[in-house]
Amino acid sequence: MSDNLIPGASFLSGNVARSFTPEVFGPDEKLMIDTAEQFCRSEVMPHLEAIDAQEDGLMPSIIRKAGELGLCGVDSPEQYGGLGLGKNLAARILEFMSLNGSVSVTYGVTSGISQVGLSLFGNEDQKAKYLPHLTSGEWMGAYALSEPNSGSDALSATTNAIQRGDKWVLNGTKMWISNAKWAKLFLVMAKIDGEQFSAFLVERDTPGLTIAREEYKMGLKGSSTARIVLEDAEIPLENLLYEPGKGHHVAFNALNVGRFKLSSMSIGPARNAIELAVAYAHDRKQFNQSIASFGLIQKKLAQMAAWFFVAESTIYRTGALIDEAFDLYGGTIDGNRKAAEEYAIECSACKVFSTEVESYIIDDALQIFGGYGFTEEFPIARHYRDARVSKIYEGTNEINRVFVADRFQRKLRAGQAAVGSGETFIEELAVRAIQLELNGQVAVGAASDLLLLSYAEQSARLRAARLGVSEILGCVQGALNAKAAEAWQTLTGESVSLPAVAVPDFARVAEMVRHHGGPIRFN
Repeated sequence: MSDNLIPGASFLSGNVARSFTPEVFGPDEKLMIDTAEQFCRSEVMPHLEAIDAQEDGLMPSIIRKAGELGLCGVDSPEQYGGLGLGKNLAARILEFMSLNGSVSVTYGVTSGISQVGLSLFGNEDQKAKYLPHLTSGEWMGAYALSEPNSGSDALSATTNAIQRGDKWVLNGTKMWISNAKWAKLFLVMAKIDGEQFSAFLVERDTPGLTIAREEYKMGLKGSSTARIVLEDAEIPLENLLYEPGKGHHVAFNALNVGRFKLSSMSIGPARNAIELAVAYAHDRKQFNQSIASFGLIQKKLAQMAAWFFVAESTIYRTGALIDEAFDLYGGTIDGNRKAAEEYAIECSACKVFSTEVESYIIDDALQIFGGYGFTEEFPIARHYRDARVSKIYEGTNEINRVFVADRFQRKLRAGQAAVGSGETFIEELAVRAIQLELNGQVAVGAASDLLLLSYAEQSARLRAARLGVSEILGCVQGALNAKAAEAWQTLTGESVSLPAVAVPDFARVAEMVRHHGGPIRFN
């Protein structure tokens, strides 16, 4: 296996090539996905105002009900109350649980990033003690890495842990902690004796742990975000997770999987935004006709669906790769670590691409609503506010861009990755770019853009060919090429001629979107 992002990589062969699209989920898996969708539409979407107001007990109730349906531990081990299923299915379920951003982040954190470190790196006693509470939805979990002066540079954290007798004593402040108001278990990163970056399991009722006031956020108002303050907070020695000084394995591999899942969390609201835009465009009349019949509105609807198709193709291709890695390596702590690291580059690429696609889609959806979209009386405004943070949390898109090209070049030099021949305009530029000497973050970011655009285009192209729907990808092919040309010029200063593309049939694709009432479904 390799982390290749370019054609010719081994992940294009064998089982993965046949199984990376969402159309291949089996009947039982589709039933679970349908259950998640119906749960979100019936238990979440009718209560958006109450969720935004953080109505007392509502969010914990939603999570408990999800847990009763088995949705809070899809990819956690069966022996601890989970379902023991794959990351790809868990991400697809998360997508359909993410039609509202506030519930998305609450559910996504407690079912994902707060559990994955424990599942992958915990010992049997730790997993038996804590995972059943989380997988059942009885407890919510939280992940505490960021600090007031430690964000992207996570290893500069100053939260300290010292051993005092049979206890660890923690002191420090963690910031931007999702689920802080409701969480019963915090996965906290701290440095033992100010030096060894380590992970700890901290229960909510630990003396010395306090929750600060809720942050007054621009969006995601129904989710809880607050600081946690640790002042001589004592926890048992056995609540050290994994090994002293190896907390970075826990933290960063939780983030690898978390970034992949955040990609699904991002296209969930985008899905609903397309649904809302389609319905509004059909109902809104101007000049005695539905605005859905206007060419520029059709273009928007078609491109929204096409961007969604590309992001969806990229995400679930990556999920299949991750599942293959866990099948091959998983089962031991060292194997779990290797599996979670194997496709870290693709996880970051997915995170950047899908969160920016979410932004494109929701912006165009609001534009279709016109002036009404700029008012809080219509639901698209909530999506617009909620979506903005997607490009910031779980690693800003800037730090992920730095990671993608830098990590890929390291793998090339180590002989752990290879480049292909460059079958398309974007792939050719990506192949050329990654073999250049990259000086400075601007150059690294431009090369990363070419890598992730290549990976996304390739994923969508293979899927479109399989489904016989090349006209969907055609609606954004010109935009993808233009973004690649811009990145190449940023990197090299050279001019580049864009290839010819077929004139997109926006009206036909827009009609497909109207027929489906949102993103086009193929199963």
